[in-house]
Amino acid sequence: MLRINCVNPVSYYLFLFNSSKPNMSSQMIIKITDQNSSQRLDKFLTKDGSINLSRQQIQKFIKQGAITVNGRTTKPHYLIKMGDSIIINNPLALWLKTTPAEHIDRPPLIRLAVIAETADYLVLNKPAGLAVHGSNNQEQTLADILAAQYPSIKKIGDDPERPGIVHRLDKEVSGLMVVAKTQAAFADLKKQFQQRKVIKQYIALVYGKISVPSGIINFPIKRSAKGFKMAALPITNKKQTNLAGRPAGQSPALAGRQALTEFAVVGNFINYTLLKIKIKTGRTHQIRVHLAAYGHPVVGDNIYSTAKTRMQNTKLGLNRIFLIADQLTFTDLANQKKNYKINLTQELKNVLNKIK
Repeated sequence: MLRINCVNPVSYYLFLFNSSKPNMSSQMIIKITDQNSSQRLDKFLTKDGSINLSRQQIQKFIKQGAITVNGRTTKPHYLIKMGDSIIINNPLALWLKTTPAEHIDRPPLIRLAVIAETADYLVLNKPAGLAVHGSNNQEQTLADILAAQYPSIKKIGDDPERPGIVHRLDKEVSGLMVVAKTQAAFADLKKQFQQRKVIKQYIALVYGKISVPSGIINFPIKRSAKGFKMAALPITNKKQTNLAGRPAGQSPALAGRQALTEFAVVGNFINYTLLKIKIKTGRTHQIRVHLAAYGHPVVGDNIYSTAKTRMQNTKLGLNRIFLIADQLTFTDLANQKKNYKINLTQELKNVLNKIK
């Protein structure tokens, strides 16, 4: 038996290869150190790259028992601890089971557009098309990029899947986000968001002409029966509501969660309206679902839309949603108010020029 020891500062491997067996039976053992603890098993193995498999493949092999922890079967979301031994049985055989198409080379990490940075936080301009966290495939996420470009941020926060992240933007939406670089800043920013002291402003282009100069949409929001989207519940005279925004006697789970979206018209076009938006709550897809329920879907949105608007989205050639978080205001640890603002991207400016 040939033993190869490979040691690095992060973890070490014992790759055991028995050349006497024709099936090339082997075993790889990864010993977890303190630097690697508190990560999901599947996420760690994907980033580690020791077996060069996609996260989806790794999850499959964990469920099949080909990858175990301390000799016991476990689940992909298991949080690894210092001293754990990850055992990969027949790693070469696992690799050979995957097709060449599944060995996808990851693109280089996107370089973050950092607007401001201090010792406690950084403010960045997230591009459209980048998920904040939780991707189950080979696509990189903001969490991946933060962990790579700011290694010390991995320990910040209350979830290793979301290092330093205190709020989020939809994958299809671009704009300003604040990320904590210290645990003190994380706790303080999280508290500000919970107490709704952070001011978040957005610019959106919607279909149709809104005749009022400003307004408030307060439809409750709940998970749609379709599962992958949300649904807003317009309040009508037929259903009297209580102060929680739901029919008297009905539970929040059935009636939806309270949501509040303020808007002001900043520009009118023949069949479109440009809006400035502030949200008092942060429900999933809140702005998009509220505006669609209000009768004015966001341009570029193919989920909260109609057949007509989806067709128009194609004609406009917009590869994203016309929604950008253009202004963010919060208080730093020195109790100083910080306000950051960005302009529309060139792609969004081109759409405005096209519809004038």
